[in-house]
Amino acid sequence: MKYWKFLFALTLVPWMISASPKDPDCSEAWAMPMTFAQLKNAGITNNEKIDFPKTKTTRLASERMGKDLYRQVYYVRFTELSGKVIEAIAVHDASQEDCSESGVEVFVVSEHFNAERK
Repeated sequence: MKYWKFLFALTLVPWMISASPKDPDCSEAWAMPMTFAQLKNAGITNNEKIDFPKTKTTRLASERMGKDLYRQVYYVRFTELSGKVIEAIAVHDASQEDCSESGVEVFVVSEHFNAERK
């Protein structure tokens, strides 16, 4: 898988790039719905399966790429009504004016090791 280095780096050096209060927060407005849309389009889940109030989105990183352009990384966790959990990493570019400066690149977490750690 060509993205393994990216995911490996996220687990080894988490939160190394911290977000400042000036960085846009696109967790609920962009990262979560766009991640869900991609999972739905891929046939991984659908509206009838997801328990939306249990959905959690956490910004992992926000790096300034230009005057008002930020590359952001989010962890999105969906819980289905069956109890099954779908974890994803969403990466996109945002500005103060618009969370949709780019599309959202989604990585589905297929395995979670050391799962007892919360």
